[in-house]
Amino acid sequence: MSEPTAHPADPDTDGSDPGSRRPRILIVSGMSGAGRSTASNVIEDLGWFVIDNLPPMLIERVVDLAFAPGSSVTKLALVADIRGREFFGELFDAIRELQRSEADVRLIFLEADDEALVRRFEETRRRHPAAEDAGVLTGIQRERELLRELRGLADLIIDTTELNVHELRDRVLTLVDDPHAAPLRIDVVSFGFKRGSPREADLLFDVRFLPNPHWVEELRPFNGRDQEVRDYVFGQPAAPPFMSALQHLLDVTVPGYVQEGKRYLTIAIGCTGGKHRSVAISDAIGEHLRSTTGLPVTVQHRDLGAE
Repeated sequence: MSEPTAHPADPDTDGSDPGSRRPRILIVSGMSGAGRSTASNVIEDLGWFVIDNLPPMLIERVVDLAFAPGSSVTKLALVADIRGREFFGELFDAIRELQRSEADVRLIFLEADDEALVRRFEETRRRHPAAEDAGVLTGIQRERELLRELRGLADLIIDTTELNVHELRDRVLTLVDDPHAAPLRIDVVSFGFKRGSPREADLLFDVRFLPNPHWVEELRPFNGRDQEVRDYVFGQPAAPPFMSALQHLLDVTVPGYVQEGKRYLTIAIGCTGGKHRSVAISDAIGEHLRSTTGLPVTVQHRDLGAE
């Protein structure tokens, strides 16, 4: 594949101007029913030139045209999935060629669990593209296997199982808008194990070894953002050495992720219900990362209020 040509006058490309940037290519893929259409609409609203279901053998040609001198395109998004059918096998080679080019290439993969995907297909009464003569669940399982290798190439995996359309839109806006603000974005997520651990987690820590404030009657109505709960959690003998060790681990690993060119890092911290311990510790870790890294850090409390 020929290298995408950067237009020197374009502030979003990587031309002769030292302050310029490389051509930006975003690939959106994932499971059918996981929200690809919603994600691509959001990306288009952000000013990206979006092409859906482009045959892999045309990707090289389209990239060359998009970033040719005189083109007004600075941000190109390609939506790729199993609808290409007999051409799907060529998609991996096309993506790897893009990743070896001088362009700023990122792959976002959207997924959800089988139950959520089945429900969404039943609600829309659409036929699953991989089902052939079988049922929806069989189609989902076939597609998941077909996409396994592509998922492994992803820079970012978004699990939409528990997200509605508006939440997915906000998530994509946060992750895609102004990607050059920092080399790495960090997302700290608190959760409750009883609702399952986040699939997108890169690092996961279990804080159920700390006493649960739920069993302290006067603390039960509060959550980990309340000072009463924070004092209780961090007042436990095991809390200070754990926080010290965790902070030290992150001080070592986060610069490594930056050095390796990772775009997004999701740190998940779980307790039983996602209301007390994980919330307090996630907020503290978020504060630590903001003060020590200079990177953009968001803290989400996935299960807070769901109890």
